[in-house]
Parts: sequence; C-alpha cells; structure tokens
Amino acid sequence: MAALRVDVFTIFPDLVEGYCGASLLGKARQRGLLDVRVHDLRSTATDPHRSVDDTPFGGGAGMVLMPEPLFGAVEAVQPARPLLLLGPGGRRFDQAWARELAAGGGFSLLCGRYEGVDERVREHLVDGELSIGDYVLAGGEAAALVVIEAVGRLVPGVMGNEASAGEESFTDGLLEHPQYTRPAVFRGWEVPAVLRSGDHGRIARWRRAQALARTLASRPDLVAARGGLTDEERALLAEHGLPAYDEGSPGSPAQEPDAP
Repeated sequence: MAALRVDVFTIFPDLVEGYCGASLLGKARQRGLLDVRVHDLRSTATDPHRSVDDTPFGGGAGMVLMPEPLFGAVEAVQPARPLLLLGPGGRRFDQAWARELAAGGGFSLLCGRYEGVDERVREHLVDGELSIGDYVLAGGEAAALVVIEAVGRLVPGVMGNEASAGEESFTDGLLEHPQYTRPAVFRGWEVPAVLRSGDHGRIARWRRAQALARTLASRPDLVAARGGLTDEERALLAEHGLPAYDEGSPGSPAQEPDAP
C-alpha cells in the first residue's frame, strides 16, 4: 500500500517538520505509511529579502500573502490534490472529513498568515478551504498539524492497535466512554465493578450506555445529528440507571411543561 502523501506549504517549515517528526506521526513516516512533505513558501520569492507578503490594496491593518510566491511554490512541487487553504471561511473539519482524506491518495495544505492570502489564491490556486473552528490563530500551521494528526492516525497500520480508532470519540457520532486503569482504588474512588468482572458482554453494554450518557450531557448536538436516540438506546440507558436527556434541550433533562 502506497504511503498517504501530504504536502504542506508554510513560511515556518521547521515548526511543521518538528511536530511531524515526533511520536505517532514520526514513526508512521519512518515506516513509510505517511509521506509528509513540507515546503517553504519563501523558496520561490524573488527579492533579496525573500518577501511573501505586502500591504493590502485599499489600505487597512496588517499584511497579505502575495500570489506570486504561493503560486510559484505550489507549481514547482505539483502537490497531492486536493489543495486546501486553511482559513476561517472553509468547511468545518470533522472526523468524517478526516476519514475521507485518509481514504484518498493524498492531499495538501496551504497555511495562511497575517491578514490572509490574496484572493486570487483562493479563486485560482486552491481546491477548497478548511477551518478547524470559529476562532482566530496567528497562522495555519497549528491547524495543519491538527488535520495531519487526525487524518494520519486513520491510515491503516499507523496506530499500534487498529481497534482503538473504532472506539474513539466521534467515530460513531458519540463521545468515548470513560476509561480507567490501575489502581482499582485510588483515594477511595473505585473503578466500576463491571470493568473488573471479566464479562465482556456486560462491559460492552456498560461502555455503550456511558458513551450515550456522556454525549447527551456534554454534546447533545451530536446525538441530534444522528437523529436522536433509538428505542434500543433509551432502553440501554434505563437498564444502567442513566437519564435520557431531551435532545431538544441541550445539556438538561427533559423539560416539564411551563407552569401556568
């Protein structure tokens, strides 16, 4: 199986290389499962200062990444497609998109900086735009690392235990169930007895119920996106003495009618 290729265009290549060379991503690159290629946007700058930005037409604060070095860097590499600009106007990144990218042959990320990129980059160079959330970062590098890790760990062989990916938060639209390890009793707090029972069927049902309850309490929007609870899921929650929150009232139990 060919490695998943990821091209990253940035003015801070050492920042991206350092992160992608460590831990799980670093091991995946060494084993030939991930092919992360980091490109310096300044490499095709033509002036003595290797400039990549300039003041915006029409005035305003900040600087804008110029089209020439960005087009030049991408065209010199012919990167994996799609090429995605990391920016606030893009499609929201989620686990489903991570799976989609992991299943493809590769993709590329263009890291914005300053006040953003010349609009001609968005219109004529990239294939789309990706956002990791509604907040402001200094640049796209941190977002690129989020995407690479989320996608990279889904590539077959990258994770030591392939079952882990199937049990994690968001995999089936729920948050992950609570996890415990040794000691069985810590400062008087005990690990639930079911987890020490050895009954794998009971453990699986307990974990599923806990995942449902945790998601309903913390992220009811995820349950709503799945179409709400099924009758089987409601029964499972009742079996474990857990409340089935009203998906229409995020984070709160089912509401009583208003008093007259």
